[in-house]
Amino acid sequence: MDYLPELHRLEHQLDLAHRAMQRITDRETVQRLQAFAHEIGDRLRRLQAAAREEEIRRRAYDLWQTAGRPEGRDLDFWLSAEREFRRVDSYKPTRSSVDVE
Repeated sequence: MDYLPELHRLEHQLDLAHRAMQRITDRETVQRLQAFAHEIGDRLRRLQAAAREEEIRRRAYDLWQTAGRPEGRDLDFWLSAEREFRRVDSYKPTRSSVDVE
């Protein structure tokens, strides 16, 4: 599944909510926007986790195929794929747009 369009849409909605909160003076409206931003942030984190799991699954499958499709080593390939993504993630800057205040 291609998660990228939905990830971009949610990131955009979260950004708009944060911008609106900075300009709106009505307390009740700000509280509603904060709740909305929190909900969007939660959905964004769940979608990011699902996208990451899909990437790991695909990479583990590629590693398994490259190794000649050995039986009984699925966990080994999954863990190898996770390690690869962990190394890549350690070099990426964190996204402050996902943080919900």
